[in-house]
Amino acid sequence: MNKLLAVGTVAFDAIETPFGKTDKILGGSGTFVGLAASQFGVKTGIVSVVGGDFPSSHIEMMNSKGIDTKGIEIIKEGKTF
Repeated sequence: MNKLLAVGTVAFDAIETPFGKTDKILGGSGTFVGLAASQFGVKTGIVSVVGGDFPSSHIEMMNSKGIDTKGIEIIKEGKTF
């Protein structure tokens, strides 16, 4: 089985279209690479840093997709960008 370690951002995205805007949508290169690879059955891990404001539900979702999130450090006093 192939393995992949994604080292990159796990962040919040803000999206604006002519129809509306939203923010704090899960984004970042580490997130997108990890989720895409997991869809192809690649054993995936992510290394990144997030702030204490990062929802645990996002970590749980990545875990449910088979992504190893042990490499995501949470800085409780910090803010996710």
